[in-house]
Amino acid sequence: MSEPATRLRLDKWLWQARFFKTRSLAAKVAVGGSCRVNGNPVSKPAHAVVPGDVLTFPQARDIRVIRVLALGERRGPAPEAQALYEDLSPPEPKTAMDVPPVRRLEGNSRPTKRDRRKLDLDRRGEVE
Repeated sequence: MSEPATRLRLDKWLWQARFFKTRSLAAKVAVGGSCRVNGNPVSKPAHAVVPGDVLTFPQARDIRVIRVLALGERRGPAPEAQALYEDLSPPEPKTAMDVPPVRRLEGNSRPTKRDRRKLDLDRRGEVE
């Protein structure tokens, strides 16, 4: 059996820790220049990560700040992946204030196609 690695590629670690569904998606984030390791911008997915490093990267609409606690040997189940890092900026819980209110149409009838289009535009925040 081989000894545990002391370093791991950035894209491989992000994939093993289940921040991205595929390793190629993790590599795209690293290549895009939006990922930082200990505050320094990284442009290569092969950048070495060691325990104690602080990673900053975008994920969906959030900016994640993560401290690497351990290097994984495989992409395991979620509880195993969560043991690999400490989340320094947990995402804020969604509240009722974050969701815009649904505009109700007047009358008891169902909305027409035109009304549904207006509602869809309102939900997306677009203006006619």
